[in-house]
Amino acid sequence: MTETLRPSTLGEILDRTAQLYRRNFWLFAGTAAMPMALAFVVAIPAVAVLAIPGIPGSGSLQNTVVTGLVATAIVALILPVYVAVYVFCIAGITQSALSAHRGEKLTIRAALKSVQPRFWTYFLFLFLEGIMAGVLPLMAAFAVIGPLVYLISRPGVGIAGGIGLGFLAFLAGAAAIGAIIWLVLSYAMGMAVCVAEKKTAWESLQRSYKLSQGTRGRIFVMFLLVAVLSMIVSSIGYIFILLIGAAAAAFGQGSTAAIVAMVVGFLLYALVSIGAQIVLQPVSWIALVLFYYDQRIRKEGFDIEWMMERAGMTQAPALAPAGQREAAEGAGLAASAAAPDTLEER
Repeated sequence: MTETLRPSTLGEILDRTAQLYRRNFWLFAGTAAMPMALAFVVAIPAVAVLAIPGIPGSGSLQNTVVTGLVATAIVALILPVYVAVYVFCIAGITQSALSAHRGEKLTIRAALKSVQPRFWTYFLFLFLEGIMAGVLPLMAAFAVIGPLVYLISRPGVGIAGGIGLGFLAFLAGAAAIGAIIWLVLSYAMGMAVCVAEKKTAWESLQRSYKLSQGTRGRIFVMFLLVAVLSMIVSSIGYIFILLIGAAAAAFGQGSTAAIVAMVVGFLLYALVSIGAQIVLQPVSWIALVLFYYDQRIRKEGFDIEWMMERAGMTQAPALAPAGQREAAEGAGLAASAAAPDTLEER
């Protein structure tokens, strides 16, 4: 970490992200694989129940009701588990990035175990982040757009009035999107704050908002690059969709060979998509940890604090018992009286 104890450019942060990821690939990828693996495992029986043809009574109202109840039960049982696994995943990746940046060795088990004592804090942080950055701007937008749409639908509103009200609704939607992006960038380092500084969920949001000032543009560029990379990798999966269409056309729709080709193609597409998410998900969280340290260096002189901590200069001395303190003070006064007062005497 000593080589990065200075303000870094965006290019340096991205380069450092790649280095940390390459050196600890299995740690990050293994931690990120948990929610994706759970989703994949759950999707297989769900698809089997909901999509396989030939279920007795298929197409009937009774079967539709049963299918809906099964789907509801699957969601009700799996959603809490998936949310819990996702919290462990994100907090575990962040803890792994913090440890890797400090030059510490960490295993997947140790990273996940470190999440357990503060699981509900991390869960509450992600929940509050979603409310603050997503739900509230959307509610504000709907509160403005709803009445405007109602006014547009009213009889007697002319073409000019409809265009004007529609433009206002468009501005409200654009403002909501801008507010969501701005708030997401403002709270992006909150998980790093929550894990590194052991703060509460609300304190982490507030501190992330302050730390992100002056670097939100760089975080936006990082997110944009990761999104572009994700789209490029995911587009490879569409090759299998094209192969499905070619195979179905060659073997004939409905034939056994065409069905096998479709199943294999969709499985390959799912594996590529899930693999891409597993590989790319840690990138942004590692980069956010580096942004967190970079902002602390820029705003708080964390480089000096870190060097003092490494030198053992920041730990407050433990208080000795009263009798020992008095004896030490007396010995100190005696030593001061016996010591020479000037350089000439020394």
